Amino acid sequence: MKYDHYLKAGFPIPRGVIEGACRYLINDRMDITGARWTMRGAEAVLPLCSLYFSGDCDEYWQFHLQQEHKGNHLALYSSGIPLIKQVLKARCCTTPPAFPIPL
Repeated sequence: MKYDHYLKAGFPIPRGVIEGACRYLINDRMDITGARWTMRGAEAVLPLCSLYFSGDCDEYWQFHLQQEHKGNHLALYSSGIPLIKQVLKARCCTTPPAFPIPL
């Protein structure tokens, strides 16, 4: 951040609040005795901690479920027929397919 520009413009710089939040959200969670974190693991956990402490977890979870439903389920049942039935129906042979279907 360009603190000098913001200070000249008369904006307050609440660094204490930000540093306190960082300590609370990051340090207290990541520095648990005996815990070992990879960067990938820490990057996965910290947004969830932030959602929990901000009180937005329930709203986010509903959004997440809607997105999962759109991405995974609507495509499978878009025409009312499960995708596997569409695939079996599209086979161009007169004999029924052998199970299991070879890939």
